[in-house]
Amino acid sequence: MIVAGVGCRRGASAAEIEAAIAAAVALAGFATAAIDAVATSTAKRDETGIAAAASALGVRLVLVPQRELETAGSRVVTRSQRVAALAGVPSLAEAAALAAGGAAARLIVPRIVVGRATCALAHVPEKWRPVFRQEHAPAQNKPSAGETP
Repeated sequence: MIVAGVGCRRGASAAEIEAAIAAAVALAGFATAAIDAVATSTAKRDETGIAAAASALGVRLVLVPQRELETAGSRVVTRSQRVAALAGVPSLAEAAALAAGGAAARLIVPRIVVGRATCALAHVPEKWRPVFRQEHAPAQNKPSAGETP
């Protein structure tokens, strides 16, 4: 399972979010279809670009509460004073990916910046796949790895 953690400046478009995700998966050597979920802070719940990007990818949008971001924040590798001041964690994208993936999640692509959006990727071994509590369901459901549509 691959979780794309996303952060952005206010008002970033779906195209900007999708470009950041595409760049991160390209760095990992995956196709965009490898993404199983997009995660961000509950504070970004009104960012329509993030929700639209998750929907366009056909994956869940997981909204991570601040407390869980802060817990995962100790595991991030990128440290931004600006982001820490604004979001309470040194990298929102990394913390969101790790928190949504759970304790077994490991970063495979640290935060990258593409325009007004950031993305980090975390891998979760299949046996540790989390059950997402807070999410928005996309318009279509993406089949799990190994399933046929």
